[in-house]
Amino acid sequence: MRSTRHRTIRTTVTAAAAATLVLSASLVASAAAPKAHDAGSALSAQDAAPAAVGALTWSDEFDGAAGSAPNGANWNQETGGGGWGNNELQVYTNSRDNSALDGNGNLVITARSDGNGGYTSARLTTANKVEPQYGRLEARIKIPRGQGIWPAFWMLGGQIDSGVPWPSSGEIDIMENVGFEPHMVHGTLHGPGYSGGSGIGAAYTHPQGWSFADDFHTFAIDWQPGRISWSVDGNVYQTRTTADVGGNQWVFDQQFFFLLNVAVGGNWPGYPDGTTQFPQQMVVDYVRVYDSQL
Repeated sequence: MRSTRHRTIRTTVTAAAAATLVLSASLVASAAAPKAHDAGSALSAQDAAPAAVGALTWSDEFDGAAGSAPNGANWNQETGGGGWGNNELQVYTNSRDNSALDGNGNLVITARSDGNGGYTSARLTTANKVEPQYGRLEARIKIPRGQGIWPAFWMLGGQIDSGVPWPSSGEIDIMENVGFEPHMVHGTLHGPGYSGGSGIGAAYTHPQGWSFADDFHTFAIDWQPGRISWSVDGNVYQTRTTADVGGNQWVFDQQFFFLLNVAVGGNWPGYPDGTTQFPQQMVVDYVRVYDSQL
């Protein structure tokens, strides 16, 4: 993520987990963005090619009847408002108005305005249900657009549910976009000594300078012990290894769970204005996990 972290309440699978204070990848406490590393100049020819992958080990293809809920065997729905530590405006709900299958093989997360300064949206996690370690992890997504809109596809270390605090539990931001940068997405690592504004990451700009909200794109990481590469539509734009954490602990050799959400407002994206149209939808075609080929 491109800004500082903060505490927020996760309401997931158990009462204990619901009461756990965590630091959220999609939520920031200030507008200061960390330095985006020049990934292009740092990539070797080997780094720039996507890693080979093996068998598909898990996926959610979001098949189901229009208006039905996301598969509860895979997804928890976090709920609540209060700014999420980042002065955000949305209240996350488990209503089908905010998260539902569309009947065409997609999950749709919808951010809505009540017309009076209130907003609702959805935030889904696979905590304690699907927690991969290594492989190619990818999602095909059509992101929403507009000033103050903040979609994300990201991960938190599973140890956060057993008492290891953020950032020591780790965070992998696979894709984040803030509406004032329609042509750009971000990928970032957060861990002890390199979190918040000091997160290690880079930005990827659409090759034609177009808005990422215009079409579906595949956002992925290729994750191996001590090494993670980020790609968009098969174009690798950064690789990070144990050598990049500046002598700090590399905390990414453990299980992580997925999160999908759309925030409205906050210190990094700013707030909706007269140009922002609602509802806004993040449409997710699939989330998949493939074996690594080490």
